Amino acid sequence: MAKRISNESSISDVLKQFIQVNKLEAGMDKIDVEQAWKSLMGNGVNSYTKEVFLKGNTLYVSLTSSVLREELSFGKEKIIKMINEELRKDVISSLILR
Repeated sequence: MAKRISNESSISDVLKQFIQVNKLEAGMDKIDVEQAWKSLMGNGVNSYTKEVFLKGNTLYVSLTSSVLREELSFGKEKIIKMINEELRKDVISSLILR
C-alpha cells in the first residue's frame, strides 16, 4: 500500500482555493449579495422585492412598491455601505432600484 501524504487543510481553505483557481468569485459574489440583501432588509422590504441581481459592480433591485422604491432611493449610499460591510469587501459601487 502507498503511503498517504499528510497535507491537512480545513474545508473552508480548500473551498476558497477551489473558487480562486476556477475563477468563480463573480458567481459567488452574486449569490452572497442576494443573501445579504435578504438578511439586511428584513421581511418588510423583502415582501416587496421581486428580483435582486448583480451585474458587474451594480446591484439591480426590482420592487413592486413605488413608495418603497422612492423611500429606499434616499438611502442608496447607506445600503451600498451596509451590503459591502456584510460581505467584507467592496462588491457594489452603485444601486439601481426599479
